[in-house]
Amino acid sequence: MTTNLTERPLVTAAPARRPALIAGLSAPKGFGDATLRNKRSDAIELLGGIPDPGVLPTEQLAAAASRVLSRPGVPALQYSRTEGISPLREWIAEREGVAVERVLVTNGGFHGLALAIQAVVERGDLVAVDNPIFPLFLRGLELSAARTLPVRVGPNGLDVEELADRLRDGARPSALYTVPDFHNPTQGSLPAEARRELVRLAEHYGFIILADNPYRELWYSAPPEGADIFNSSDHVIHINTFTKTLGPGLRLGWSIVPEHLAGDLVALRSRHDSHTSTFVQAVVGELLTAEPGLFDATLGRARTLYRSRAETLVAALEHEAPGTFDAVVPDGGLFLWPRLRNDAIKADVLAAHASAEGVEYQQGSFFPSGPGTDADRHLRFAYGHVDGAQLEEAAARIGRAVKKQAG
Repeated sequence: MTTNLTERPLVTAAPARRPALIAGLSAPKGFGDATLRNKRSDAIELLGGIPDPGVLPTEQLAAAASRVLSRPGVPALQYSRTEGISPLREWIAEREGVAVERVLVTNGGFHGLALAIQAVVERGDLVAVDNPIFPLFLRGLELSAARTLPVRVGPNGLDVEELADRLRDGARPSALYTVPDFHNPTQGSLPAEARRELVRLAEHYGFIILADNPYRELWYSAPPEGADIFNSSDHVIHINTFTKTLGPGLRLGWSIVPEHLAGDLVALRSRHDSHTSTFVQAVVGELLTAEPGLFDATLGRARTLYRSRAETLVAALEHEAPGTFDAVVPDGGLFLWPRLRNDAIKADVLAAHASAEGVEYQQGSFFPSGPGTDADRHLRFAYGHVDGAQLEEAAARIGRAVKKQAG
């Protein structure tokens, strides 16, 4: 007898269980969620740290790709080593002044952060963090369900004295996260002596510094002090990326890892995605080594352009909204962090009026990691990919938004 399967009673299976890691992920709150909406064609967007396409070496990248693809056997289209390939790792090691064994190539800077978190932070650990902070790092910390210890950031970067006080009072973080150069969002840089003290504290109290440094090369007049200090300690994972210099679409970065952690990060990485694109590594390695001065020439053009745009935006804000903002041209990076002078101007209302006028930016209230900052009185403007005329128009629109509230 043949059974008609359509006559069998339907059994509804129980919903699949959501792992605690997934269930614990936070909902979008504004920052970093621009991709969740359609871009407005009428808006000037000052949202993200995006490099200007005009300073990216596109022609040279195309030529490098052609040379890579013309090699016999096309090795760039094959599997490669988890830690990265030559000559890219050797170029990074020489520029950073470290042994090549300490270089781990990653899929951009955030990938380096995620690997570092999983390698050194046990679930539920305490992690000291910038306050205000690059908000996406807090999302990364959800991988470990870590608790946070906010440490104030000022004009000179992380307040190392405050951290020392917290450590003396008994706080025992397993890691500390900071952006030491042209801090996102405040744009301050940590002086050399403060870096040395921070490393001393890490070595004394046994925590690992996660130094997130994507803007380090984008200085305007002089490089930050003590750029090599973090590479000299076995208590620092120094994380960097080509995102801001050669293009975010490459998804290519690197970490300088202490020797005692290098094996752990490679083992962890081998259980993720095995390795970064062999092709992308080969093309960028070819670009950097075939024309040794190309990278610094690219940086030189970028620094000149971004400083000019920062100066344009600061001047335009003062012209269009006199006395409204405390705004200074930063020493590097891709952001302006102006503060509202008049407490009668409500930052959230201003953001709504500015959006109605056709300007989108990041509200300062997105950036605190804890109490004790005035970040909610700040705005973060990203100007790297916006030309001077658009920046002046953006300032004019913001000026009109200010007048709506002030009037």
